[in-house]
Amino acid sequence: MSVQTKAPARPRFEEFFALRRFYFLNNLDFSPDGEQISYSHDGSGQFNLWASPVGGGWPRQLTSQEEEAVRHHAWTRHGFVVELDHHGAEQWQLNLLPARGGWPRPVTDRHDVQYSVGPVSDDGERMLISGNQERPSDVSLYELHVPEGEYSLVLDSQDGKLYAAAWHPDGRQAAVIDLIGNTDQHVHLVEVATGDRRDLTPHQGEELNLAVGFSADGRRLFSVTDRGHEHHYIEEIDLQSGDRRPLVQLDWGIEHAALSADRTTLAYTVNADGYSRFHARELETGRELEFPRMPAGVCMQFAISRDGQRVAGLVGTGTRTFDVYVADLRRQTVTRITDSFLGGIPEEELVEPELVHYPTFDGRQVPAWLYRPAEAEGPLPVLLSIHGGPESQERTQVTRSSPFYQYLLSRGVAILAPNIRGSSGYGMSYQKLIHRDWGGGELKDIEHAAQWLRAQDWVDGDRIAIYGASFGGFATLSAMTRLPEYWRCGIDLVGPANLVTFARAVPPHWRSSMKKWVGDPDEDAEMLMQRSPITYVENVRAPLLVLQGARDPRVVKPESDQMVEKLRSMGREVEYHVFEDEGHDFSKRANQLRAYRIIAAFLFKQFGLPEEE
Repeated sequence: MSVQTKAPARPRFEEFFALRRFYFLNNLDFSPDGEQISYSHDGSGQFNLWASPVGGGWPRQLTSQEEEAVRHHAWTRHGFVVELDHHGAEQWQLNLLPARGGWPRPVTDRHDVQYSVGPVSDDGERMLISGNQERPSDVSLYELHVPEGEYSLVLDSQDGKLYAAAWHPDGRQAAVIDLIGNTDQHVHLVEVATGDRRDLTPHQGEELNLAVGFSADGRRLFSVTDRGHEHHYIEEIDLQSGDRRPLVQLDWGIEHAALSADRTTLAYTVNADGYSRFHARELETGRELEFPRMPAGVCMQFAISRDGQRVAGLVGTGTRTFDVYVADLRRQTVTRITDSFLGGIPEEELVEPELVHYPTFDGRQVPAWLYRPAEAEGPLPVLLSIHGGPESQERTQVTRSSPFYQYLLSRGVAILAPNIRGSSGYGMSYQKLIHRDWGGGELKDIEHAAQWLRAQDWVDGDRIAIYGASFGGFATLSAMTRLPEYWRCGIDLVGPANLVTFARAVPPHWRSSMKKWVGDPDEDAEMLMQRSPITYVENVRAPLLVLQGARDPRVVKPESDQMVEKLRSMGREVEYHVFEDEGHDFSKRANQLRAYRIIAAFLFKQFGLPEEE
């Protein structure tokens, strides 16, 4: 008598999404004594602040917000300064929080203003903060006295965007970044008491300049720049003479750099073909320090302890979601502080992507990450995933879509995630190709990706879908309207449909950058309409899914409304979901799960795959 064994069940949707998500910017910090590390993740269902011992151990939840997300924070000797964001509106308000945790105490209460935390002075008493309080279109500089929670104006930007980067050792001056655009900044030396400033990085044209910190003697500033070079590197600037010379210059770009508070150690990571490589340097001697082996993946956040002995990174790999790791440079150890993948799926059952390149129209080779299901038989359906930014980078671990990728792979769907022109990580010339060319060269890169997929014998050329969020949503709409012959369906999350209305509706302090980045909605209206998906909406052949946050301040809801209304008026197949309590991303775990269930159901229907059990 033979015994039939039942095939093991595939992991469920919930298992792939049973993870903690981290907020990725300015959200990793050491305690003043270096014995704890703080971070923000959504393990409670919302982004809240947590802290853990640097040697590992039981984490402490420090806030218990439900309607507000903890976006950015800094740890001071008087506790934390945290930013709270209500329903994704991105009008971040500053709050004080005791080091033991508790209920935040408001410092600001202007929900028409976005405030940002900045560097803490050596004595731990003062913080430089930024906000568009003086005028909605400008970002000015303020000094916050942390114990009292009171702040005052340091420097009115007067038609600019100012963000402090580092205090000078004398406590009277600071390095402040004047943000012109993603690839163009000036660094100023500012007298905090008077607001007087001096430009340390004068230049013509575009030049990246991001201050890191000052030397212990106060004579030099360390800064990340691309001055005269394709890739970001670390330079030192002599404050007296103004001379600038490279300190760390490599064949790949510097992605993170941090200076210890005692100014003895400079730590940095290098983005080498999509992987983060960790380094540290002793500044007094210039000696490169041995760095213990971190996971081979992507570092999204970076911090160094005040004594320079510990470095923390938020690192993810192709088969493991992001976790906080602490490297001890003295002991040469690495400790994983968090364990964020709760679904219990063995790593060996997940798919590590392969780096491929495909040719495009102008002879360039576009780098792309290819995920192929381990056991599925072809020909396979494929999701072409376009990242946002647009000056972001698809890497071995992605912030928004990694659990979704692995879920699709388990159901026999392959993914190609290219770094089309405009992506960072491949030199400034490549990155700047997107400037004032939205809907231009990058759309041809997308077309060549579709052609490359169709040429693969394992791909079902009739089942290729395109998907993206933010700029990726714009790219999806562009492809659906201007390259309609390639797609079985499209999925757009918060993507602009009309570049003229998009450029007019962005937050006021973005508007000065839009002309260089996208175009002026008045002067360049004709060009922008030629590049807008709404102009070609009658070409749409395939079904479209649109998801939108009602409170999105970057790509406002009318962008999606106008596309959906036009498609429906022509009888095209379009499905539309609005999340009333979200902005440009899903801050609430329940909304994230709902959104990706909707996307999966839509995709499976269009690909002719069985619905989830």
